[in-house]
Amino acid sequence: MIEIMDTTLRDGEQTNGVSFSVHEKKSIARLLIKELNVDRVEVASARVSDGEFEAVGSLSEWAAQKGYLDRLEVLGFIDNGLSLRWIKDTGCHVVNLLCKGSLEHVAGQLRKTPEQHLADITGQIELAGDMGIDVNIYLEDWSDGMRDSPGYVHQLLDSLRHRRVRRFMLPDTLGILNPEKTYTYCKEMVERYPELHFDFHAHNDYGLAVANVYSAVRAGIKGVHVTVNGLGERAGNAPLSSVIAVIHDQLEEKTNVVEHKINHVSKSVEMYSGIRIAPNQPVIGENVFTQCAGVHADGDSKNNLYCNSLVPERFGRTREYALGKTSGNANIRKNLEALGIDLDEDSMRKVTQRVIELGDKKEILTQEDLPYIISDVLRYDIQENKIKILNYSLSLAQGLRPVATLKVEIDGVAYENTATGDGQYDAFVRALRKIYKSLNRPFPMLTNYAVTIPPGGRTDAFVQTIITWHHEGVEFKTRGLDADQIEAAIKATVKMLNKIEN
Repeated sequence: MIEIMDTTLRDGEQTNGVSFSVHEKKSIARLLIKELNVDRVEVASARVSDGEFEAVGSLSEWAAQKGYLDRLEVLGFIDNGLSLRWIKDTGCHVVNLLCKGSLEHVAGQLRKTPEQHLADITGQIELAGDMGIDVNIYLEDWSDGMRDSPGYVHQLLDSLRHRRVRRFMLPDTLGILNPEKTYTYCKEMVERYPELHFDFHAHNDYGLAVANVYSAVRAGIKGVHVTVNGLGERAGNAPLSSVIAVIHDQLEEKTNVVEHKINHVSKSVEMYSGIRIAPNQPVIGENVFTQCAGVHADGDSKNNLYCNSLVPERFGRTREYALGKTSGNANIRKNLEALGIDLDEDSMRKVTQRVIELGDKKEILTQEDLPYIISDVLRYDIQENKIKILNYSLSLAQGLRPVATLKVEIDGVAYENTATGDGQYDAFVRALRKIYKSLNRPFPMLTNYAVTIPPGGRTDAFVQTIITWHHEGVEFKTRGLDADQIEAAIKATVKMLNKIEN
């Protein structure tokens, strides 16, 4: 069983621009513990601010009532007991004590000898014991220590291994590790100190955080640190969602995390933090369970040929099939199945052609748009129309009236005309009226013009233009669908002309 410690509320809050309020900290902690069931939550750094003190106090009060107090941890410092007293006063009783894991940090930042630093650490451990506070130790800059001063790291652990320390936490503070070095360094720690519990804390500076966690667990590390959505300083920490998937699937290890709650918690933290989740981020990104290519949808219908073990239902999500220029019949059928709509092959061909046409314009279509596309396409087959728009040109210039030039085919004969108007569509209709007047053909009166976005549709997908006409004592409506409002109106107009023709 691999232990999961989430540090979204501490290390994750060090993301540039992220600061959680008291209410938000409580909400996120509850989600992490009650819904996700992570083993531990690092909720704050000691002595940061009065607001942080209030937040941790409120959290510890709630956790004590619910029996979760042992799962709250606070980062503390070697400061003659000030951090320990701060933690004690909030009601918490677990400190993650920040110590130096490299000789360079001891000499360069503390300006002390290893022996002096060790004495300070043991003094804090003893004081914590007197105060009833459990101790975990962060070996800050441990990865650099293992690379440049392994003798110092061994000296420190040799002296602390029999002290009252529950966990030793191995951070790649500057994100310098790769999977090979992570495995080597972690394996050395596990084999040299088999009785100790080690955590691994990754940073994502090279995009290797998840891979390094994988190597650490392979090496025998028993706990890993994560943040929701990979929040954290610089390039962030190892994202909880990917780490859980890798541990469960690639390493075939167990955790206590409830997978199907991951997406809900990720979206909540996205809202609180204001940091958007990348659409292609594994497990939680908007696009990662969306098939775009029609061949993939076809394969999914034939024994799930394009699915892997990362099925969306595991993480509280569903698979989607994108609608666009790469959509084939299979993609559309998958969406129709979800909507409970069944079409014959000829209708499917027409609908597919229209979806591809809209996709060629780089428009985004949604499943909710599909019924409107179907309705539009199946009520209007351009191949059967006697009247067709062959070409048109619309121009709009500041200080000048819009101009429309169009060529229309009526009963196999092409006619062309130009007109100005109060708007581009008005100019188009005036040019069309000129042609109809020259042929002594009646032209209906436009009595109403409405533009809507179909429910669930997006403004960059298409609009629906509904035009009401009056002709020979009869009032009727035609509609057009397109990404452009004017084109949608023109399509509605062509439908009207063929309607009265027939």
